[in-house]
Formats: sequence, structure tokens, C-alpha cells
Amino acid sequence: MALSHRFVREGVIGGMIGAAVVAVWFLILDAARGHPFRTPAVLGAAALQGATDPGAVSTSPGLVLQYTVLHGVVFAMIGVLIAYLIASAQTHPSRLLVLFIGLMCFEVLSLALVVWLAHPVLTEVAWWAILAANLLAAAGMLAYFFVGHRALGRALLGPWTGATREGFMAGLLGAVTVAVWFLLYDLAAGRPLRTPALLGAALFDGLRDVNALTVTVPAVAKYTVVHGAAFVAFGWAAAGLLALADREPRLLYAFVMLFCCFEVFFIGLVAALAEWLLEALAWWTILIGNLLSAVAMLAFFFRKHRLAWRGFRAAGD
Repeated sequence: MALSHRFVREGVIGGMIGAAVVAVWFLILDAARGHPFRTPAVLGAAALQGATDPGAVSTSPGLVLQYTVLHGVVFAMIGVLIAYLIASAQTHPSRLLVLFIGLMCFEVLSLALVVWLAHPVLTEVAWWAILAANLLAAAGMLAYFFVGHRALGRALLGPWTGATREGFMAGLLGAVTVAVWFLLYDLAAGRPLRTPALLGAALFDGLRDVNALTVTVPAVAKYTVVHGAAFVAFGWAAAGLLALADREPRLLYAFVMLFCCFEVFFIGLVAALAEWLLEALAWWTILIGNLLSAVAMLAFFFRKHRLAWRGFRAAGD
């Protein structure tokens, strides 16, 4: 009974931390746009009143309060579930896998629910802002939970600290390589920073007309952050596979497949989300950028994993 009371209490506190992180994130975004509390008002009107026209929604304290309560209750429930999984992982470590799968599902489900329940108001609430808010909330909640369960955190994360650092550095190296390539390409074409500005405007502002592009520092900065985060995430995945491949060299097949998928992923993503971009950005420039970054990252990785590579070659003989 004491254990159940503890994880309920920890779950509610952790959920409130996650809810507060999301609220502060949107408060900062709304304040920067000159409309404080606009996001909770719009989402509240869509979720609680079925509003379909965001322009007709007024930012009232009552609406903001109602949505804040709903938002807090949902996060508290999620927090209790996470706290239960972490508490039970003390005796059943395999449940940590359920925890991380659950967090991944939480990210996707949150975005899907907003799209489903409040699709008409997404013109005011960008999808990337919702995704970033949930990622920040998940990070804040996990930090709180692992502070209360330090032994579990050390047991879980301790062996992976080196791989985390290695993946972070490799991801940054890959991101910088691509950024430098496109900077040189844009400078040679006499249009410095055009590529990140174009991708940022298409991703965040819904740009569809290349001729309407204006190279601005915010567009370049926002895309640079997303670009860097994507490469770091890829670097972590690659470093994790390499850490496992040090024990089982055959896993390098999966590592090689990951890099092959990486080569075509960005072109496929651009084609799926905004096919017209392939007319503004030559496909070969994207391919060369990805190849250069892959070579740089592979050189960085195999500088520390020569034994795994030798074992891989020996296993194939």
C-alpha cells in the first residue's frame, strides 16, 4: 500500500511537472507572438466547445483555466502510469522497455489527438510546437523520476553514457558537414543561406512559392535547430547499435543498413511533405550533403570501433 501511495504521489507530481513545462513553452511562444495564453484558449475552444474557426475564439481566463485543468489531469494520469512502470522496474527490468515504448506512443498519440480533435485550429498551433512541447515535457518528467530512483537511473543509463556522448558528437559532426556543404553551395550560387531558409520556411511557415522566399535569420535559426536535433538523434541510434556491435559484430549489418536508409530518407521525406522543394533544391545536392555527412560520421565512429569492424569482416568470411 505504501508503495502504491508513493508511485501515485510521484506520478501526480511528475505529471504536473510535464504539464507545467508544456504550459511554459506555449506561454513563451505566445508571448513572443504578442498573444499571451492564445494556444490554451484555442485548444480549449476546440476540445471543449467544438470550435472550428480559431479567428472567432477569444482568449478568456475561463477558457484558459478549463483547458489548463484538463491538460493537468491528462498529464497526471500519464505521470502515474510512468511512475508505476519505473517502480515495478525495480523488480522487473524488462518493464523499462514498456516505459520507453509508451513514451514514444505518447508523443505520437498527443500529436494525433490534436490533429483529430482540433484540426481546424492547427493554422494557429504549429505541429512542430506541439511535438517540441511533448518532448520537453517527457524529458522533464523522466529527469524528476530518475532523480527519485537514482540507482535505477545509474543502472539504466550508466553503461550508455559513453555511447550517448559519442552519438551526440557524431550527430553534430554530420549536421555541421551538411550545413557547411549547403553554405558553400549557396555562396557559389550567390544566394547565401538560401537552402536552410527555404527548408525552414517550408517546414514552419508553409511556404509553397519559391519566389516568395525571404531569407531571414529566424527561418534559418529554426531550421538549424531541427536539423541539428535530427542528426543528433540519428547519431544516438548509430552509437547505440555500435555499442551493441562491440559485443555482437553481426549487428554491424544493421548499422550499415541504418546508414543506407539515412542516405535516402531526407530525399523521401522532402518528396512526401513538399515535392515542389525538389524543383528548388537539386536532388544531387541533397545526396552529396548526406554522403559527406555519412563519411564524416563513419570516420568518427570507426576511429573508436575498429575491433567491431574487424569482427564484422571476420564474421563475413
